[in-house]
Amino acid sequence: RRRRPPPPQSPLEKVAAQEGLSLHQLSGKWFLVGMASRCSYLAEHSHQLEATTVTVTVLDGQSLAISTFRKLDRMCWEIRQHYLPAQAPGRFLLKGEGERSKVDVVVGEADPSSFLILYYQKGRSISVKLYGRTSLVSDAVVDKFEQRVRAVGLSEDVTYYFPTYGFCDSADEFHVLDGEL
Repeated sequence: RRRRPPPPQSPLEKVAAQEGLSLHQLSGKWFLVGMASRCSYLAEHSHQLEATTVTVTVLDGQSLAISTFRKLDRMCWEIRQHYLPAQAPGRFLLKGEGERSKVDVVVGEADPSSFLILYYQKGRSISVKLYGRTSLVSDAVVDKFEQRVRAVGLSEDVTYYFPTYGFCDSADEFHVLDGEL
């Protein structure tokens, strides 16, 4: 009997999570600065990117409540998500509807006072997001982000930067979505 080869390693398994990070340091408001992804929707609509902010709240010391504020059709929306702790510190699971829609999340690198690099993997596809405590981050942080993007096989032609103006701070109760973006 031949043994089956091991399943191919997922790109996220090679990504080390930031060590020694207290989740509480991630609390508060973050601005989405950049994102690298092969998502076809993003490629087709990159000219319509909207300024996006995220508010992180630590629940029970181990999971994260994430509220994303962005405009859709000129209205402010809030998208609420719940990142559950995964097998190791700095790794989370975002559950969608059904097994196929789960997303693995890794805090790749963070300086809680200035920036946060998060990796997301759904199925075999990976994306990387750069958040800043302000809508503008230093060139050194952008360079670090772009190195991380290349390290997982993405390139600048699938890297997008978000507007630094026109943010939503809140949404009314009719514009709240629970689930994934």
